[in-house]
Amino acid sequence: MSGKTGKPATPRPDRRALSSAARLYAVQALFQMEASGQSADRVLQEFQTYRIGAEDDEGRSADADEALFGRLIDDAVTWQSRIDQATDRGLVAKWPINRIDPVLRALFRAAGAELVTPRTPPKVVIAEYVRLAEAFFPDGKEPKFVNAVLDHVARQLRPDAFTDATN
Repeated sequence: MSGKTGKPATPRPDRRALSSAARLYAVQALFQMEASGQSADRVLQEFQTYRIGAEDDEGRSADADEALFGRLIDDAVTWQSRIDQATDRGLVAKWPINRIDPVLRALFRAAGAELVTPRTPPKVVIAEYVRLAEAFFPDGKEPKFVNAVLDHVARQLRPDAFTDATN
């Protein structure tokens, strides 16, 4: 029970769950931005007002680390050219980023936004986005594809994290 109200305490999601939810929302927001042509500011506002932790007829949406969510969107927009170039180098020449599935494109851009800055270890970023690929494409080969491409992107954007032979 919680203090004075007599109501059961609502368990707070752990930090990892909040970060994972922020990554999922970032992929969805980047997809929406591309599909609808909406600005980052508009999509950020919509997600923060109507999606993250919002309640509807189906229940409550997951809470998320809103600072991470906002940073991912901002960095994906700011560094999109650099992220896309690194992703293109990890893709087959005949299938540049502009020709791949838009969900994968949004996923690569969100992951690239995390890989551009040294806040999160690359292996963690790769594992998190492979897990998201498994959720979006449960029966496909996309998770293995995402793993391979993100490994290449991580080595391009964060070579310092792969300096010893064990990586």
